This record gives sequence, C-alpha cells and structure tokens, in this order.
Amino acid sequence: MQRKDDPVIAIDIGGTKFIAAVIEPGGRIISRQYCHTLADEGPARVIQRLVNSVHNIKNKARNQNIGRIAVAVAGTIDIRNGVVVESPNLPRWHNVRLGDILFNEFGIPVSLINDANAAALGEYELGKYAGVSNLIYLTVSTGIGGGIIINGNLYEGSSGCAGEIGHMIIDVDGPECKCGKKGCLEAFASGTAIARTAKDLLKRGRKSLLTQMTDGYIDAVTAEHVTRAARQGDIVACEAIRTAAHYLGIGLANVVNIFNPDVIVIGGGVSKMGNMILKPARIYMKKYAFKLPARDVKVIRSRLGTDAGLLGAACYVSHERS
Repeated sequence: MQRKDDPVIAIDIGGTKFIAAVIEPGGRIISRQYCHTLADEGPARVIQRLVNSVHNIKNKARNQNIGRIAVAVAGTIDIRNGVVVESPNLPRWHNVRLGDILFNEFGIPVSLINDANAAALGEYELGKYAGVSNLIYLTVSTGIGGGIIINGNLYEGSSGCAGEIGHMIIDVDGPECKCGKKGCLEAFASGTAIARTAKDLLKRGRKSLLTQMTDGYIDAVTAEHVTRAARQGDIVACEAIRTAAHYLGIGLANVVNIFNPDVIVIGGGVSKMGNMILKPARIYMKKYAFKLPARDVKVIRSRLGTDAGLLGAACYVSHERS
C-alpha cells in the first residue's frame, strides 16, 4: 500500500550522465548513484544501465518501502502514458515506453516528467523562493528549457508539453536551432550559442585567449572556455556573453509580459557565469518588458543547482497525488 510519506526513487536522465536517488518527502536524499548515460549506444543499453542503477540504490537504501519511481527527461514526454516521445539528448529515443519498462521491472508505479518542468517544481517547493505563487524556471545550458508554476501549480498544458520557452522565436531570420526552426531563443542565448558567437569572432581574425586555450583549434571552443576567458577580461569572450545576455533579456521580457511572475529562476550550466550574464540580461529585460511586471519580478540563480531536476521529479509524485 503506497503512503504519502514513503520515499520515492527519482531519476534525472541527461545526455552525458543520469542520476538515480532514493528521496524522502521534504527532499532528503537517502542514497544516490551517478552513471554515464552513453546515449549513443541506444535506448536498450541506456535503460539496462538505468535498471541496474535503480537496483543498486534500492539496496543501499536497505529496500525501504519505495512508493513510486519518478523520471525527469529532456524533450517531449507523453506524461499520461509514460512515453518518451523524443529527446534532444538521447539519440534514437522515439516513443520509448519507459514507464511500462520500469513498472514491469520493479512493480512500482512510474511517473515521467520533462526535466525543466521537474526543476521548476523543485525550485518552487524546495528553493529559495519556495511558496511564491508564480514562478518561471529556465535552464540555460547546451539548450534552453523551461517550466511554469502558476498560482502554485505546475502548468503542463493540454498535452504535457508546456514550458518550451527556449523555442520562442526571437528572430525568424536567425540561426537554425536544433529543433529545426530558425531564430529560437535557444539558438541565441544557450551555451551552444555563446560558443558559436565566440568562434565566429575568432574566425574573423579577432585576438583572444580562447585561441590559446584550445591550442588554435577554434572549433573546439566551448561555453566553459568562454566563461574562463571572460573572467580574465578577454574582450571576445565578454562580447559573446554580452550578445547572449541581450537575447536572453529579450526572452525574459517576453516571459515577464506574458506571465507576470514573482520570480524567474535561472539554472543550467550557463547560470554559473553568474552576474556576467545575469546582470546585463536583467537590464535588457527591463528595457523591453512592461515597467510594472519588470519592476516586481526577481531574476535569480537556481538554489538547487544540478539537483533541481532530481528533487523536482520527487516533488512531482506529491503533485500527482494531490
């Protein structure tokens, strides 16, 4: 018999690694395990590693009465049927019935949720501004995802696909996005976009520490390189970040005008740049948004960091039961 105070197994599946953990209500992690996803090997191999990891953490948690399994995955998720329709981080994952697979293995009810939606729920329930009425979460990393809390409830939309803030169109003639469209916010302000802008500047002959950092291989430049160079005052790196901040500010202004949130939480790897990107993004947001909602909103870094999706998946179980 499943009880509200039973711990849950939460899993956050990324393209590089996944994390599985046993989590008590309130967010205390009893045990966890990291594992390389090795996504290029295909769904079957990844799922087998996932199953093995869940068995391991259950054993470490001394086989407590696990109430549910909750899985956070990037991409389009059919939450009603427990299906990963497609995921940008997981090649060849098309209509994978992950919920059924895990239920058949463990005999425990399984919930699936988009990872950014999970992170939004985690920040809402466990983060610095836990309990505000309206919260928007943006994960700014290789791509850009989003999650929406309205009047204390996760807004998932009619198909469970709401929150794709990274794919709002900023410029219809802009660069191509991984989704196949042009001019998405993700194509302008993600870590991938920051690296692309820096590489474009280098290919025009601009001098930069980035060239030294990559031994002259311009195409090897990453957002992490750009961050390190910018902290040393590198002009090219700072310009690439400032460009991304401009477009991120436009995206934030759209979010502010549409949702009038109390808080916008920024997570993901790019958020580690801190005020290098967030300070100018806030300035641009206030420039383009209506004054009243822009005045009242707070734009902050994630408190939960890389655990946001994991903890949010666990919170989702309570959300489903309520």
